[in-house]
Formats: sequence, structure tokens, C-alpha cells
Amino acid sequence: MKFTIAIIGTGNVAYHLSSALENAGHVITEIYGRNLAAAEKLSSRLYGTEASDVLDFTESSARIYILAVSDQAVADIAEAILLPENSTLLHTSGVLPLDILAQSSADFTGILYPLQSLSKGRDIGFEEVPFLLEADEFETIKKLKILCRSLSSPYYLVPSSERRAIHVAAVFASNFTNHMLLVAESLMSQQGLDFEMLKPLIIEQINKSLQMGARASQTGPAMRGDFDTLENHLRFLATNEQWAEIYQVVSQDILDSH
Repeated sequence: MKFTIAIIGTGNVAYHLSSALENAGHVITEIYGRNLAAAEKLSSRLYGTEASDVLDFTESSARIYILAVSDQAVADIAEAILLPENSTLLHTSGVLPLDILAQSSADFTGILYPLQSLSKGRDIGFEEVPFLLEADEFETIKKLKILCRSLSSPYYLVPSSERRAIHVAAVFASNFTNHMLLVAESLMSQQGLDFEMLKPLIIEQINKSLQMGARASQTGPAMRGDFDTLENHLRFLATNEQWAEIYQVVSQDILDSH
């Protein structure tokens, strides 16, 4: 089964999801953006898709509307958007509950949350993107499953409370890990050193953690209780109070955990 779909948003999720859905055979009728130029740029990548900066879709042929916008914008857009009869409105947030769509004019609502870090500069196959799904109506769940199957994506039926826990865990696993790499990159750069030297270590640590489990893979001075090295590192970081605080808090948590 193929659907007619409108995408509300022009960010990373909208960018990847619109192309993937079209490649899966669905028709992307419109791309909405507050910035019309951004909507036009995204719609130009698709076949026969119109760009719009107006939230009146009463004359649209789309029957599924996907809110791929910031969490802060979901409630306002859901309340403002005008939809045709028998339409389904979905949001893609990892933390917002289903009932945030309750004030919309949609007949059916649901959640289609991609559990993956998506960036416009990097292509990713959606067979590697698990989706967390939620809806109150059987027919909406059925549509969500069809969408995921068309993308060859794994999917899980997850209520809002569990999805929030998964989202928090994902922030630790992905966003915080990436920020730690940024700190390491900055430290190396400040000393005139090549970050390439650390890449084999980073790759091995990630692979080992995934294969053996994070607890069994933990090494380093905090794990060993090597307080002399910890103090030595903190003295080195004395010129950057923020990094020193991160180092101290994370090291203490490792000590407490092991």
C-alpha cells in the first residue's frame, strides 16, 4: 500500500524521511516550511512536490501529515494546521506524548519516531533506522507499520513513558559521546596534535563496548582507582574549568559504578 504524504518541516528528519518515503513508492504532495525558500529547496529534490508556507491543507490530496519539526513547535503547529477529512497527523519526537496532537483537526494521530542521528550532510539507509511507534487506533498502527515496512525499517510499539526513557538513553549514547569526541578533538588541536592518532582507539572502544557490553569494556584511571593520574589530569585541565568539571563528574560516576 502506498500513501499520499505531506511533510511539515525542512530540517534533518524532513530531509531524509521525504526522500526515503518517495523512494519507497509513496507520493510526497507538499513540503511545508515557515521559510518558503527552505521548503522549495527541499521539494526540488522530490518528484512533483509543492512547497508551501501556509498551514491550510484542506484542499490537499495528502492523507498522512508528518510533523518533522522541533519539539517546541509541535503543539503550535498541530493546533494551527488545517487538514482534510480522514487525515492522519504524526509527530516524530522522541519525548513528546501522543496527546500533544489532541487539539489538531486530524481524525487520527500517531507517533513515528526515528531512533537515529540524522544529518543532511550524511546519507543513511533506513534499514538501519529503527522506528518507535505509538497510536490509539488500530488502523493508525497499521499505517505506521506499513510505512516502516516500505522503508525496510525495524519498528517497535512503544508507549510515551518508555519512549522518553529510550530518548534519554540515546542522548547519553549518541549526543554526549559525540560531545566528548569534540572535547578530545579540541584538546588535541590546542596542543598542536593530530586527532587521527585517537581514531583507532575510538573505533576499538565502540566496537568492544557493543560486543562485550559497556561495563565489561570499561578501562582507564577511574576504573582502576588511580587517583594520582586523575589528579594529574585535573591539574592539566585547570585552565579550562568546564572541561575539568566534566572530567571530575564523569570520573566520579565511573568510580561509583565500579
